[in-house]
Parts: sequence; structure tokens; C-alpha cells
Amino acid sequence: MEYKPRKMCIMLLILLQMLLLVSCSPRRCDPGFRGLCKPTVEEKPKCTDVLLSYCDDMAYTQTMFPNILGHKTREDAEAGAEYLLISVVESLLGGECNPDIRMLGCSVLAPRCENEKVLKPCRSTCEAVRKRCSHTFEAIEMAWPYFLDCDRFFVSDEEGCYDPLEGLRAQQDEEVVDNMEIPPPEETSSTMQFIYHTNAQMISILKKTEEQCSDIARTYSIGRSMESKELLVIEFSNNPGQHELLEPEIKYIGNMHGNEVMGRQLLIYLAQYLCSEYLQGNERIQTLINTTRIHILPSMNPDGYEVAVSGLQDSNYGDDEEDHRYNSWNIGRSNAQNVDLNRNFPDLTSIVYSRRRNKGYRTDHVPIPDYYWFGKVAPETYAVMKWIRSIPFVLSANFHGGDLVVSYPYDLSKHPLERNMFSPTPDDQVFKLLARTYANSHERMSYENAQCGSSRTHSQKGTINGAQWSSFAGGMQDFNYLHTNCFEVTVELGCDKFPPEEELFIGWHENHEALITFMEAAHRGIKGIVKDEEGNGIKGAQISVRGIRHDITTVENGEYWRLLTPGIHIVTASARGYTRAMKKVHLPPHMNTAGRVDFVLQKTALEPDMQEEDDAIPSMGTYDRFDPYNQYERYILMADLSQNHEERAEKPWWWNYFVLPGGPAPTWLLKHY
Repeated sequence: MEYKPRKMCIMLLILLQMLLLVSCSPRRCDPGFRGLCKPTVEEKPKCTDVLLSYCDDMAYTQTMFPNILGHKTREDAEAGAEYLLISVVESLLGGECNPDIRMLGCSVLAPRCENEKVLKPCRSTCEAVRKRCSHTFEAIEMAWPYFLDCDRFFVSDEEGCYDPLEGLRAQQDEEVVDNMEIPPPEETSSTMQFIYHTNAQMISILKKTEEQCSDIARTYSIGRSMESKELLVIEFSNNPGQHELLEPEIKYIGNMHGNEVMGRQLLIYLAQYLCSEYLQGNERIQTLINTTRIHILPSMNPDGYEVAVSGLQDSNYGDDEEDHRYNSWNIGRSNAQNVDLNRNFPDLTSIVYSRRRNKGYRTDHVPIPDYYWFGKVAPETYAVMKWIRSIPFVLSANFHGGDLVVSYPYDLSKHPLERNMFSPTPDDQVFKLLARTYANSHERMSYENAQCGSSRTHSQKGTINGAQWSSFAGGMQDFNYLHTNCFEVTVELGCDKFPPEEELFIGWHENHEALITFMEAAHRGIKGIVKDEEGNGIKGAQISVRGIRHDITTVENGEYWRLLTPGIHIVTASARGYTRAMKKVHLPPHMNTAGRVDFVLQKTALEPDMQEEDDAIPSMGTYDRFDPYNQYERYILMADLSQNHEERAEKPWWWNYFVLPGGPAPTWLLKHY
């Protein structure tokens, strides 16, 4: 019995100890009892030292977290794709806009802090940097970083901002003072590098050239390739972006076949050359640019070029020389849809041949037949067609490789079975003159012993009729001639389509005089304005030359340009509702500028049977009928639906570097996301 009371005593002792512990422990906060809860005091953010290593050269030393982007700590900021980007931006952009972009990013990731308050960077600085540097991101197909949004994260001067490049400007001022006597050599866009340029490098060079020669140069896009690469044109004029009265417009197109690369490089060099020579006071170049509007499209097929480059690199691993030659000859020729762009234009030549015995048939401004739009129209072809129709081009050259010769229309043979056969246009003499102009100015193209390809059987001193050499339908030069006022030739730059880099300098040396001389040929022949009696220009008037069954049509303000050979010509101007006017013109052999020949037409009653004459070809519609059923848009939409665009579109080369494990994909870097 003694054991039981003892056990009870032990239990009582344990209970007393537990009560004692509870009474001594701090009381828990219960909002229901006043005085038991003390208000939680959140610690206010304070200025702290800038410890981000890529931001240690800012003009200030204090920052604050959370930062402008909401990163709560320095570790959060360092772990983000934003900080990763500014840490590699110098190498990513090839040294351009450095350290401007990095310091601009630091002003957001580690903003200035004074008196325990965050100061925001100036919007004006951000806008100036974006204007100067946006092309560098475009060149690598990267979107402008969201955290450098000038409207979102930067403020105006009135709101009390600071210049994030303040330290950089002070450093630059010191360097200017230190180097006042010996200025450092300046790397300019005119410095030619005789290497093959990637698409990104090509765009960067064109943008730099535009920036260096902003008074005479402008870049603009005519569209995108199948893989969304920009088809970028650079224009040279003393008034870029504007058509000037009676100033002829010319164009150069390169890299239509992606694996024919010399033309692409030559046109990049030409843009640099025109810019630098104009600035250095070269009178010949200044006269050319001041009197001509020049448009240069170095690459019509950037997708094919990339395939050609990768194919050439792959073939270098093989020992079979014959296989290597095959690869370099074929890989990358077509676009990303496997479409040969120089077979993809409307075949207007066949239409002209089928109607050549009809009374009053025309070989100019032939409408595009509706059935063309129901085939596969490449986006590059579509873009160039719209471009050709939108600008009154007078002269053009298209650069290829695989032979050494200048080819001129027609490209499609008039033979019933389309066998190779001399098939001249009504302007055969003009085209021969244009072809000779380039070939004779080339270092060796006109020499018989320089001929290297299949054209040498029929070529005459470096020139050849396209159909006599190799007949095909759907070519670009035939389309130019039959659909517009533009006269285009095809320049084959050598038998090696993808020559080694050491031959690029030789290629430039052989061609640069011919490139300039051919552009000057746009000023041959006659030009003028067709007006009514009240002095108003007549758009759509026809300029006819006796003996040449191919008319030129006046554009806005009644302007026209008519390329002609030297000699005596009978020229007629006519328009519906007006009487005809005729003039006799004598062009001396060595005339360097186009003769001015204006016409004034008197109004007359329009005969009923003339109202629809030559305006339309049965079953084809009028000239203005371009993609009437939006068939091209439907075709592109179907292509997108048939293959998921996200799977089809390859990410840029830099993408994997920014995809951090376990984190969200930085899709804000993608330009077309």
C-alpha cells in the first residue's frame, strides 16, 4: 500500500514543474487581449554599398534594395537574367555601345541612393542610348531589354533624375584632355574587312554606315525572309527617303541564291565605299549621289546564305574533293522553303510570246495573272515585287556566281520547246549597251581568256543573252522589264560561287569601277515631264520610241526616264484623253547626262473604242491588280498552321546561355516572341 501514495507524489511534482514552466514563458500575442501584442515594426530599406561587380564603376557608391525591378536583395539581382545580360553585353554586341548599355542597366538593377531614398535615372539618357544602340540588338535578333524601357523605368528631368552615364562622360572628358595632341585612330564603318559577314554583322555594318553618313544614307526594310530575317536595304541620296523630281532611281540586289556570295560582300563594301568617299570629297561619288537615288539590297536570301555557310563548313570535314565541290555548288541556293527565288517570279515572258502576233500587243506593264497567286510565292519574292512596284526604278543589276559574264533579257527562250535560243527584247540594243558598260569596266570580264563557265560558247566579250545561254521561266530580270519601267541585267561574278575569303579583296578590286560606272548609266538616254496645257503632270502617259515596241510609262508628276543608245530617235508621248506629241531627239555618243525632253499634251475627246484599249489583258485584269484575293496571306497562314511556329522557329544562337536552370525562360529577349 505504501507504493501507491509514493507514485501519486511523483506525479504531483511533475505537474507543478510544468505549471512553473508555463507561467515563466513569455505570453503569446493574442489580438483579443489589449496589451499582449506589440506592433511589428518593419525595418525601412536603407542605402547600402554597391556590391554588384559589373556596376562598381558607376558615379555613385550607394544603392538600395528592393531595386526598381523589385529584386529584394543583391543576391536576387545577381541571379536574374537581367544581370547576366549586362555582364556579357560587351562581347555579345561585339564591343559596340559599351559601357553605355551596361551602365544603363546598372542604373535600374542598382539604382542610386541618397538620404535613404532611391533616385531614378533620366529618360533622356535612355532614349539617346536606345536611338544610338538599338541596331546592335537587332543585328543579333535580340529584343531591346524590357528593363531598359525608357518610359517605364526612367523619369523626366522635371521629376528629379540623374544621368547614369555621368561617370562615363567625366572619364571621356579626361581622356579627351589627355589625348588632345594625339587623337586616337577612329574605327569607322568605312573600314572594309575582306571576310564573310554573318547576317547580324551585315545589318550592323549597314546601320553603322547609315549613322556615319546620316545626311546621305538611310536603311529601311522591305520585308522578311521565310525565317523572319530582315531584308534590309541601304539607300544613298542627297535627300534620303524622298524621291526627287527627275532624279533616276537604281537598285542593286545580291545573294538571291544563298550560296552565291561574292555579290553580297561586294554590295556591303559598296555601301561603305560610297559613304567614305562622299565624306572625303570624292567629286565623282558626290555627283553620283547628289543626282541619283541608289538602293542596295545585299542579301535577298539570308536564310539560304546561312545554310550555304554551314554546308561549306560541314563539307570541309570530308576528304572527297568532288563531294566538296558539289556541296558548295548546291547547298543554300534556295530559300528556307526550298524555292529557287530566280524561278519564282510571275512568268510574263510566256504571255508576251503567246500574244506577239496580236495587233497592238504590249511588252510593258504586263499584269500579273491571277493564277500566279495560287502557287507557292516565297516571302522574299513577294517583298521584292512590292518593292519594285513602289519605287520608279530605272536601272538594276542582280548579282550571281557560277560564271563570269553579264546576262541580259530575255531569260526565257522563244523556242517552242524552250530550248536555248537567242531571244532578244525590243530593247536589245539598250541591254547590250548596259551589259557592255559593266563588262568593259570590269578588270577582266571582257577578255576571252577570262571566260570560265558554260557561257563562253556564246558570250561576246563578257556579255550574253540569257535565253541563248540557259533558258528558264520566272526570272527576276524578265519580270522587271515586262512589269515595270526598270531595265535589269544579271552579273555573274566568277565561276566559284563561294570563293575563299582571300579572293574577296581581288573581287572588290575587279568590280568596284564597274559598280560605279554601271550606276552612272542611269543617266543615259532622255528624261522629262509630260504635262497638260495647264502645267499639270500626267501620270500614266506612254513614252514610245519608233522602232522599239516597248513603252515607258510616266509616274507621279508626269516624270519619265527612257534609257536609249546614242543616235537619232523619234519619241512620242501619248495619254488617254489627250492628243499625241512627237519629237525628234539626237543623242551624241559621249553624252554623260540624260537629255531633257518635255511634252505638253492637249486634251481631246476620248473615243469610245479606246477607253479599254491595252488597259487589261483578258483573264488577267489590270496592272494595279496585285494579289487580288489576298492569296499570299492565306498561303502564309496555312504554312503556319501546318507546322507549329514555335517548333519551326529556331531560337537565336545566344538563347541557351540565358536559360537558367529552374528559372523562367527569359522570353523578353526574343524579338518575335
